[in-house]
Amino acid sequence: MKRKNLKRGFTLVLGLAMAVGLSACAGKEGSKKNDGDEKATPLVLKKSTRGNPIAGFDDQGNVTYGGDPAVLVDGDKVYLYTGHDMASAGNGIYVIPEWLCYSSDDLITWTYEGVVLKSEDISWTKDNTSSWAAQVAKHKDPETGKDLYYIYTCSWDQTSQGKQSIGVAVSESPKGPFVDIGKPLVSGAITTDQTSDWNDIDPTVWMETVDGEEHIYLYWGNGKNYLCELNSDMISVKDRDGDGTISFGPGKDIISKTPPKEFTEAPWLYRRQDEEENYYGDYYLFYAQGWREKMAYARIDDLFEGSFTGAKTIMEPTATSNTNHMSVFDFKGETYFVYHNGSLTGGDGFRRVANITKIQFKEDGSIEQLSENALGITESSVYQLKDLEGNIISHNHFENSSSDDSYPYLNIAITNKVNKNIEDSYWLIENGKFDPEDENMVSLESYNKPGLFLTAAQATANLAQATSANFDKSQSFKTVEGLAGKGVSFESVSKKGKYLMINGNGKLVFGDGSDAKACSFLVEEVEMKE
Repeated sequence: MKRKNLKRGFTLVLGLAMAVGLSACAGKEGSKKNDGDEKATPLVLKKSTRGNPIAGFDDQGNVTYGGDPAVLVDGDKVYLYTGHDMASAGNGIYVIPEWLCYSSDDLITWTYEGVVLKSEDISWTKDNTSSWAAQVAKHKDPETGKDLYYIYTCSWDQTSQGKQSIGVAVSESPKGPFVDIGKPLVSGAITTDQTSDWNDIDPTVWMETVDGEEHIYLYWGNGKNYLCELNSDMISVKDRDGDGTISFGPGKDIISKTPPKEFTEAPWLYRRQDEEENYYGDYYLFYAQGWREKMAYARIDDLFEGSFTGAKTIMEPTATSNTNHMSVFDFKGETYFVYHNGSLTGGDGFRRVANITKIQFKEDGSIEQLSENALGITESSVYQLKDLEGNIISHNHFENSSSDDSYPYLNIAITNKVNKNIEDSYWLIENGKFDPEDENMVSLESYNKPGLFLTAAQATANLAQATSANFDKSQSFKTVEGLAGKGVSFESVSKKGKYLMINGNGKLVFGDGSDAKACSFLVEEVEMKE
């Protein structure tokens, strides 16, 4: 199954094939009451699929949740791996029995490649439904010279007092199937400074050759920062101190480093490359910070001997997920940041999906602030709604909370009042969720709060997360020629005969269409700049 994020354009087409410009008016001034005897003229808005998320489907096109994204760049192909989130809606438990793979050669069209490894096929795992984050690396077999692929995983370990341990499985293809080596790579029992049974999770692997010597680093941890080197076979820990055993502690083969500020989990190692693809400068450790999880990074000049400096938050908690997990990679001269949120219908922190954005480095090597958004990297335009007085329609501004009690967001007001945060007024116009095949139906998703849609509540129109498919109808609207003779009007699918309108207090509510001017809106394209 392939999903292509199509170019978003915007065209208004009237029933009599009269085109309407983006900010121009359709028809003539006037009042048009929709009293049931007179039907409003259907008006089609040209739509496309969302730029984000980039995964979230299977080979049949069904909604498929998956978090903890990890990317492998293999030549001209990019492979995206996620843990398959199979929790029931609202149960608050991670159910991840397998890992999925998607592929792309342009970061726009993604193909579902299927299951690459099942937790039940890991012989030492204790729980076949709770295997967490993983990363895949490519390396030549030192004996045969053949390219092999290695997936580094974490699972509850029946051989290590039930603690989480780091594992590895091997395949001849990036698409799997991967075969576990039959034992943990790093037992959770060996890291004796533990503060919890899940300190040993979220492995990230980094390979480079320095002065002719290859180094393969494995880094992992929740609350702790663990580090070791691997042998060239990729499936065993290197005896760095040469004492013939693999041991843990300062100066040993596996060490625990002082973590950067507010380190929670989800480490990811990265280093910049020049035009000749030579590595230079500091190592970057990207990680999940605090709770609800932000995205952050710190820098270090030597993985074993150095200390982390310059810890900086670069992405606030998402609007739909309690956790986040990044993957940072270079592809065709650009650096990308893949993360997860719960923006699919029915999604949350236990039913997640991968998203993508670009990273921009400053001259000093620091990184520009990032924000989740529904546009992704495939599009350049969003849209604004305005009333006929030219006032911009936006949702009330809010910062995503660090408190679990604030979620899900279901009742954010939408008004025509002045809002200093312009991004609160940006929308994506998408196929109607209730009937995607109906060309006269749309759903309006917030650009900066992806997963939250304009929603028909009892009497008002609010911004709300689609916590289940039950929201599909209330988040869908029929588009008709503006009842005032210009622009467009939006009839609620769940409230037939009721139209979006601006009331006397400037709030977006619903009316019967008798106040035609208040029920009519202009739609304008806004070109986004990188």
